[in-house]
Amino acid sequence: MIHFEWPWLLTFVPLPLLIRWLLPASQVAEQAALKVPFLDDFSGFESRVVSARKPWVLWLAIVAWVLLVIAVSRPQWLGEPIEQSVSGRDLMMAVDLSGSMEEQDFVINNQRVDRLTAIKYIAADFINRRVGDRVGLILFGTQAYLQTPLTFDRKTVTTLLNESAIGLAGDNTAIGDAIGLAVKRLKNQQATSQVLILLTDGANTAGEVAPLKAAELAAENKLKIYTIGVGADEMQVRSFFGTQTVNPSRDLDEKTLTAIADATGGRYFRARNTDELNKIYQLLDELEPVEKDKQYYRPRSELYPWPLALALGFAAVIALSRVKL
Repeated sequence: MIHFEWPWLLTFVPLPLLIRWLLPASQVAEQAALKVPFLDDFSGFESRVVSARKPWVLWLAIVAWVLLVIAVSRPQWLGEPIEQSVSGRDLMMAVDLSGSMEEQDFVINNQRVDRLTAIKYIAADFINRRVGDRVGLILFGTQAYLQTPLTFDRKTVTTLLNESAIGLAGDNTAIGDAIGLAVKRLKNQQATSQVLILLTDGANTAGEVAPLKAAELAAENKLKIYTIGVGADEMQVRSFFGTQTVNPSRDLDEKTLTAIADATGGRYFRARNTDELNKIYQLLDELEPVEKDKQYYRPRSELYPWPLALALGFAAVIALSRVKL
């Protein structure tokens, strides 16, 4: 359907008639005839007057004025109502990009991949399922920085996560700074629920804020934190002395991650492989279900360029009709 954003401007349509009615008609002064020796210079005057009095010019001017008023009233085409679900939850993800994330102890499609690749592979589906949540992304290493502010555009969040690279934020791990940045970005928001999902494979080795102190700040601001420790418990590696079994997650500080989750009312999870990581995301869907509070909006398309272009075109025709070629 057609909708006018400023319909009250349509009352200006009879404005030219109102002005003509209120203003007095011009009086033709009666005076003696004046002889002009250069009458040839006024030879085109009569033809222009006749042209101005052509009926079609008057009607064209009326149509142009009506179209101009319609254009300034901002006509819009309203599409069909579209349902949009809004949960009222702000969900921030903090992903570790430190150097240890390049350890290839995960398997996807029978191929070994590094930890960050596994997180990207599983997290993409999780983000796409968060319909109605505002989702944001924090990347951290030696420093923590906001990659994506809170948004309903889940596709953009997924794209920017996939574009992240190991070492982009430094080779160390600033867990406390990542939590502190999340608290800063979520503070004073109007969301009914605020959640941080923090994924790391190590211990806090950098940053200005201690992880437990940051967790206290998060708890004060009612930010719930789910921590996920990423990395296998054992891995077969080849060396000069043959095949050996090593623990690639020996630096993972599970005690601190558990304490962070407990202090904020969240939970700590351990992801040793892609299956466990996927199950953790599915469990998070159950712990933080998407509550669909239905809202509707109607897409709008501006139509004013069409009547405006016609009005200007008719005005040009009127102007040309008064010019003697």
